[in-house]
Amino acid sequence: MSDPDVPDLDPGAVLWSAPPDERAGRPLLVLLHGYGADEHDLYGLVPHLPAGFLVASVRAPLAPSWPAPGAAWYAIEDASMRDAAAITAAAESFLAWLDDTGHDGPVGLLGFSQGGAVSLQALRLQPDRFAFAVVLAGYAAPGDLPRDAELAELKPPVFWGRGARDEVIPASLVAHTTEWLPAHVELSGRVYAGLTHSVSQAELDDVVTFLAKRLEPTTSPA
Repeated sequence: MSDPDVPDLDPGAVLWSAPPDERAGRPLLVLLHGYGADEHDLYGLVPHLPAGFLVASVRAPLAPSWPAPGAAWYAIEDASMRDAAAITAAAESFLAWLDDTGHDGPVGLLGFSQGGAVSLQALRLQPDRFAFAVVLAGYAAPGDLPRDAELAELKPPVFWGRGARDEVIPASLVAHTTEWLPAHVELSGRVYAGLTHSVSQAELDDVVTFLAKRLEPTTSPA
């Protein structure tokens, strides 16, 4: 059971790229959408992603403020965009859903905006659980978490992509993330000229390259 203030994720509101009998042991890529979207939003990327991944696109547990459509991971009114506790509660709700899946293969995350922030927070809460993360137009929540030092030792691969003209994410959060990520993860990424709070073809191409490398077998030194 996750934080009582954050509803559990709806297991019926998840889009899977394969039926249950074809999921065991496969590398799982979980898609976490942004504010006001739903599980269908990022799922449109699936045909463009490396075929080796099992993909699950989940719906966030909260309803955004009227009249925004879709779902939300946490509220964005006032200072809540910078409220690490709210992001942590959302990540804990997501982790509870992941526990319930019982998936036995490696897990990676791909999140956009709020989904990117939740992806990083989940990585911080359970650094040894995730193989990598892709954060698009997202950010790292301020403050410290108990396992941040462990994350900094493990340094999992993280791709961070953002638009040079993104005016949605506050500059202070971008500055914090720019400093925080290299100290805690194996960072790769790019700032895309002319891009706003969205995903471009150039960014998608870079994400596909990053994900394909995650599927490459590792070999031990001779």
